[in-house]
Amino acid sequence: MDKTAVVTDSNSGITQAEAKTLGITVIAMPFYIQGETFYEDINLTQEQFYEKLAQGGDISTSMPAVGDVTDLWDKLLDEYDEIVHIPMSSGLSSSCETALMLAQSYEGRVQVVNNQRISVTQRRSVMDARALAQAGKSALEIKELLEREKFESSIYIMVDTLKYLKKGGRITPTAAALGTLLRIKPVLQIQGEKLDAFAKARTVKQAKSIMIEAMQSDCKNRFGDASGSNLYIDIAYTQDKDAAHQFLEEVQKVFPDQQCVINPLSLSVSCHIGPGALAVACSHKFV
Repeated sequence: MDKTAVVTDSNSGITQAEAKTLGITVIAMPFYIQGETFYEDINLTQEQFYEKLAQGGDISTSMPAVGDVTDLWDKLLDEYDEIVHIPMSSGLSSSCETALMLAQSYEGRVQVVNNQRISVTQRRSVMDARALAQAGKSALEIKELLEREKFESSIYIMVDTLKYLKKGGRITPTAAALGTLLRIKPVLQIQGEKLDAFAKARTVKQAKSIMIEAMQSDCKNRFGDASGSNLYIDIAYTQDKDAAHQFLEEVQKVFPDQQCVINPLSLSVSCHIGPGALAVACSHKFV
């Protein structure tokens, strides 16, 4: 049995069923919908989330309760020597900062990784942590390795509708109205801890081309690996799995030696960008 437990949150996109198979623990992120509390993949499925989103429900995200986190850690430390805890990016939520504060009272037995990732790139960090734990690395060693590699990733996201960016205050109502009139498909990027604008497209086809070209540029210029052979390349989406598989085929043509993986974008991202989004991501292989 591994001496180091691996813990993450559902922003990684790892389901509770997958967590059991992998031998890791996933904390379900809470959502408030019309004043009621739901937990991702516990009493809120992807399908239910998008139904409530389409109904115009008031949806907000939150962080796990302090007591839930410490109770989980205490339980795991009865079985394991130590814990490596990988929350979502500190730039997108205060849950990482809170976990870092809580870990101070655990005398080094809980190591919280602040590696500025979310969704499919966070998932890759968790899988790396699992492999490192199985190889006998300590929680502190895993934390140091993951934080060293934290900026060695990219995500590009095409947003199909401006409605949710407007609702979240990320663009003004005027900009949303103009963008909708012009049928603009914004391409956003996550480089490190922030979600930022990257480019504007008029069609989904153009947006996909922009994202693929951006990924090619990153592979060649940022990572010095034009073929992507030393990178994981992943496809992510919100709600429309068929469109994601079509995008996968297009990405695979550009990176034929890669075994790309498809996963839904985490609901914490989805509530800000809405359905119909597509994303491509890469993460440096170092394990």
